[in-house]
Amino acid sequence: MPRSVLRLLTFLLVVLLLADVSCVIAKTTEPGAAKTDKTEDASANDTFKQLTLFSDVLERTRADYVDPVTDEKLIEYALNGMLGSLDPHSGYLNKKSFEEMQTQTHGEFGGLGIEVTMENNLVKVISPIDDTPAAKAGLQPNDLITHLDGKPVTELTLNEAVDKMRGAPGTKITLTVRRGGISGQPFDVTLTRAVIHIQSVRWESKDDVAYIRISTFNEQTQPGLDKALAEADKQMNGKLVGYVLDLRNNPGGLLDQAVSVAGTFLEPGKEVVSTRSRHKEENQSYTAKGGDKTHNKPMVVLINGGSASASEIVAGALQDYHRAIVIGTKSFGKGSVQTIIPIAGGGAMRLTTARYYTPSGRSIQQVGIEPDIVVQPAKLEEVAQSHGIREADLRGSLTNDTVKGGKDKEAKPEKAKPGNDSDEDEDTKTGDKSGKKEPPFDYQLARALDLIRGVHLFETKSAPVEEPKK
Repeated sequence: MPRSVLRLLTFLLVVLLLADVSCVIAKTTEPGAAKTDKTEDASANDTFKQLTLFSDVLERTRADYVDPVTDEKLIEYALNGMLGSLDPHSGYLNKKSFEEMQTQTHGEFGGLGIEVTMENNLVKVISPIDDTPAAKAGLQPNDLITHLDGKPVTELTLNEAVDKMRGAPGTKITLTVRRGGISGQPFDVTLTRAVIHIQSVRWESKDDVAYIRISTFNEQTQPGLDKALAEADKQMNGKLVGYVLDLRNNPGGLLDQAVSVAGTFLEPGKEVVSTRSRHKEENQSYTAKGGDKTHNKPMVVLINGGSASASEIVAGALQDYHRAIVIGTKSFGKGSVQTIIPIAGGGAMRLTTARYYTPSGRSIQQVGIEPDIVVQPAKLEEVAQSHGIREADLRGSLTNDTVKGGKDKEAKPEKAKPGNDSDEDEDTKTGDKSGKKEPPFDYQLARALDLIRGVHLFETKSAPVEEPKK
């Protein structure tokens, strides 16, 4: 048996002996402790047997496996197997993976720009990140990745699959993807790895509505949101009627950023989310601070199946307090909290330590956030209508005495100009003369904008008005 294993077992024996001594001390100081001592002794003996079994398997594998393998790799595989078997989000991070994870939370890392999990031994896409190779290639939430460069992912752990998808910028990798479940037709997508610079928050003016897109929750999210809100107030100069917060395909991120973002739209002191762990004394409640920076203007939140974790915290809190109308499709349903625990050697363990609950006390684990209004992605096209006959076209119809010029005739449609028929190229139809295509029509966003304007119009029309002068 290797010295390292012997040292490990010796250390464990010392720990067990110390536990036995503490049991004896407890027996002399606490009445009725004998029964507890026997239970603890049995548990300690069972643990010792299991560790002996582990050391036997480790030694036999190291000595007789067909290819040489180091103790370090075997221990790493064992830790991955132990933690990964608990749930899809727990796992062991070696030193390299831990450093990459820390870099990712700062908003810049290398790879494909895709958030994934493991499901039935296949890699499942939670969400592609905006403006990354994965998003540009058209990968979608719930896509199943079955092969990486022709190698089945069933032979890999989740961490190994993620490591394989990462690599030097400029290098390529081919993913085999099934869309629509395992029965979907497989197809290959070749991606070029890049350094991923995440702009967590971006915004633009949609006439009288401020559209704010949050792609992930990292250390840049709250500063980016504050900047977007300030710019919207300044640039829209009083004509701002409401906000659309787009959390679609947002895989989540840092819990404190989710709490902070939700607090930007809520009154201070309101609970945003609570976490409940195995030990009741570790339960926590997180509240909003600062106050509503949008002055209680109408608000819509967009979600879909790629909205997970921190996104669901924000959407759930705003929905519970009736601060926003949530539209889109049901979210991913990740309602667990992972704690990163650094360990010796520079690595860390990612351990699921709690479940989180929305302010009303509901857990979204597996069920997700149900939108207030379900809006499926859709294509929209105009349908040509004939002019038809109206009252104004009838011979001898009465004129309108409140419209200047009498009859309100419809303008005749313009004749098509030469060269504007079906010979027009696609770039000219969908973009400007430079050939740059416009982004595809976003039906869900269009519904959100209509809803904001409808709410604003209703509030305006329902406000008390003076009696009109005759």
